Amino acid sequence: MRTLRTYTFIGFCALSLLFLAACGTTQASTSGSSTTPTTAPTSAPTTTASTSTGDAVKTASLTVQGKKVTALTNAQGMTLYTFTPDTATTAACTGGCASTWPPLLFNGSGSPTGATGLSVVTDANGKQVQANGHFLYTYAGDSAPGQTNGEGLSGEWFVATTTSAATTPATTTPAATSSSSGY
Repeated sequence: MRTLRTYTFIGFCALSLLFLAACGTTQASTSGSSTTPTTAPTSAPTTTASTSTGDAVKTASLTVQGKKVTALTNAQGMTLYTFTPDTATTAACTGGCASTWPPLLFNGSGSPTGATGLSVVTDANGKQVQANGHFLYTYAGDSAPGQTNGEGLSGEWFVATTTSAATTPATTTPAATSSSSGY
């Protein structure tokens, strides 16, 4: 009887681990950095592209790794990020990557408003918004406005600020790099 209980317990643990691995967040499995999320998500994250008309990009004062920065947000106040492998004309985050890092898409005509240096480039994701030549994304691991859980992930994702570029993190301490795929 004792052996049956032991095997049952081991089986339960194995199934629990498989379930957790399947349902776990991308952040834990793909982050090559030592960045710790500033706040834990409180609800299931969204993985649909953030689409906006009118004021596509706004600014907000956020704390990123203990430092106050003026960050870019979408119209709903969700933090926007840049991805260092992107070029000025090609978004490197498409397909599966874009489900974890939904691109900020613009469905209006003309150019988006709300912050300076905004433009729209049609790419594999659609009409994607750029700030100063850098594509903008939200992060599925942020479940509420003001969260910055994607900062420094894989050493390639950084909070978009009014003064940063895609190749410069929002903080003064660069995150460790990894050989992961970046999402």
